[in-house]
Amino acid sequence: AIRHDVTLRQLDLTGNRLTTLPEWLGERPHLATLYLDENQLRELPESMSHLPHLAELHLDNNLLTSLPDSFGKLTSLKALHVMQNRLEMLPESLWQLPNLQILYLGDNPLKSIPESIGNLKALTELYIHNSGFTTLPEAFGELVQLRVLDLGHNALIDLPPSLGRLSNLAFLYISDNRLTTLPESLFEQLGNLRYLNITDNGLTTLPETLGKLTNLQEFRLYNNQLTTLPEAIGNLSQLRELHAMNNRLASLPESIGNLTSLTHLDLRNNQLSTLPESLRRLHNLTHLDLRNNRLTTVPPMIEALPNLRKLDLRWNKLRSLPDWLQRLEQQGCTVYLSCH
Repeated sequence: AIRHDVTLRQLDLTGNRLTTLPEWLGERPHLATLYLDENQLRELPESMSHLPHLAELHLDNNLLTSLPDSFGKLTSLKALHVMQNRLEMLPESLWQLPNLQILYLGDNPLKSIPESIGNLKALTELYIHNSGFTTLPEAFGELVQLRVLDLGHNALIDLPPSLGRLSNLAFLYISDNRLTTLPESLFEQLGNLRYLNITDNGLTTLPETLGKLTNLQEFRLYNNQLTTLPEAIGNLSQLRELHAMNNRLASLPESIGNLTSLTHLDLRNNQLSTLPESLRRLHNLTHLDLRNNRLTTVPPMIEALPNLRKLDLRWNKLRSLPDWLQRLEQQGCTVYLSCH
């Protein structure tokens, strides 16, 4: 019945072990959504380019090594999912699709992205994780509508400064690359960013322009080699979660006390022997993790945190415990201490 239904608008052939697609598929002029995930497709027929109204194409988890050159004829395409295939390169026509908004390319051995990616002016979400890139083209800065960018689990050694022009970006994930520095201008225009993940790199410092991220709500920077945080971090007035474990932090800036929206602060596995007095101003803090630092006394300003629900002090060499710690527990805070 499907074969003869020329009015078909949506077709789901997920998980059917298909190795080829029927030619009649290209004779469905009204087809708008096509799911072909989790099959065994190695190539696509040229006839697929005869689908003038195709807006969504799902091809995740196949065996594709290439896409047809005629892909550029799918001018109505808004979302393309080709994750977990064997694509080493993409047709030049792909970068000319005028209406493409969502592009999933992750988990392919692509190695590089051409400058022509800058032509995808309508793109709002781009996922190119786990693909082996070492560099990105400067043309990334042309993707000014981008709201979500996932560059995680590649081999990036640097980022193009042009990324700093993506003023609509709300989600930026660059975890698990080989970055040792970030461009000073990177955060200059990223005032709409809500989530930033730069974990699992080799970063030793962060740029002062970090302070421009005034709408940031969650910041993950663990598993780096940071010895300090910039004073400008105090400008992140909307920040709710700061995850900075597994670094080499020996001190925190006094400005951290300005992060009055903060609820979670994770500082475990660093080299902190004291905390700034300004920490007492973090009245919304509910979780404070100080495991495995170099504290010898419990920082006294912790007593002033009215909403603290979890305090972890394990694996510090505390010489004594203050009386107020018990009061904190009576107020509903769970306190974790190492057994002596």
